[in-house]
Amino acid sequence: MSSSELPDSVARNVAYWTLSNAERTDARAADQWARDEITWGIFGAAETEVGALGDVEGLDVVELGCGTAYISAWLAKRGARPVGVDPTPAQLATARRMQAETGIEFPLVEAAGEAVPLLDASFDLAVSEYGAALWAVPERWVEEAARLLRPGGRLVFLTNSVLIMLCVPDTGVAVEELQRPQPAIYRLEWPGEEGVEYHLDHGGWIRLLRASGFEIEALHELYAPEEKRSETYEDLVTGEWAGNWPAEELWVARKR
Repeated sequence: MSSSELPDSVARNVAYWTLSNAERTDARAADQWARDEITWGIFGAAETEVGALGDVEGLDVVELGCGTAYISAWLAKRGARPVGVDPTPAQLATARRMQAETGIEFPLVEAAGEAVPLLDASFDLAVSEYGAALWAVPERWVEEAARLLRPGGRLVFLTNSVLIMLCVPDTGVAVEELQRPQPAIYRLEWPGEEGVEYHLDHGGWIRLLRASGFEIEALHELYAPEEKRSETYEDLVTGEWAGNWPAEELWVARKR
């Protein structure tokens, strides 16, 4: 698929993440790659407690929207064979630097989640921690995940919760009152920012996953733990808010 056939949001998000990589993401990469424990999201929910991935040793894994590819690095440490896919050259450059520094090597592919140049039925597991799950057109990237997975393969993805997207104002952190109608969260463009986010409500995810050939196995709604209730995260949400309502959702589905 040529770049002219991709959604307009791809180029916009590449520009957004190029700037983000220069301002903060590159600087975080060394710490993220050094961690031994797999965690999920801004509150660091431990995979050992959540149990979304299971044993990944020997699995072929594709990470859709890998960014600096620390999730793929964590999976490689556990014996998986990951391939990181991302459309932003700057993010992939950081990932390659970290590969050189750590000796943890795996393929990196420059491509959008909506059009992945990899073979059908090549993977046992598809993962997106935000990545494509937030920044790619849902109908397009889920279809690609289904195409890439072998029968019985699993899709695990993390994104913002529906509730937090309804409660975050155009500027500032999440509040206790609804800020927008639910249909408005599908494509969100924040004032003054280049990037374009995509969100589905629960019914939308269920319909899309089933239509794409998946059976839903779990939805983990992630809260802030007690020790993080006094903090604010990513200019998006306070720990106090996220202790009362889920700020993130971790979905697990299996290809029929």
